[in-house]
Amino acid sequence: MDDLDKYIQKRTDKNPKFAEGFDKGYEQFKIGALLKQARLEAGLTQEQIAKKLHTQKSAISRIENHAEDIRLSTLENFAEAVGKSLRLEVA
Repeated sequence: MDDLDKYIQKRTDKNPKFAEGFDKGYEQFKIGALLKQARLEAGLTQEQIAKKLHTQKSAISRIENHAEDIRLSTLENFAEAVGKSLRLEVA
C-alpha cells in the first residue's frame, strides 16, 4: 500500500462522509486526467482543442479539472479532437 492509499484509508476511517463521496470524486478526477493526458500526447493545447470543439479554453480546463456531469457527446468529441476513440465499459 503506497502513501496515497494509506492517506485515503486513514481519512475514510476517520470520516464516513469522506468515504461516501470519494469514489465518485475520484472517478470524475480520473476522467479529466485521462482527457488531459490524451490531449498532451496529441501535442495539443487547451486552446487548440477548444477551437476544434467550438468552445472556450476555460471550458476545456473545466472538463480536464472538474469532469463532473460531462455529457457523453462531449467525451466523444474530445476524444475525436485528440485523434482517439471513446470506449465505455459497464462493470
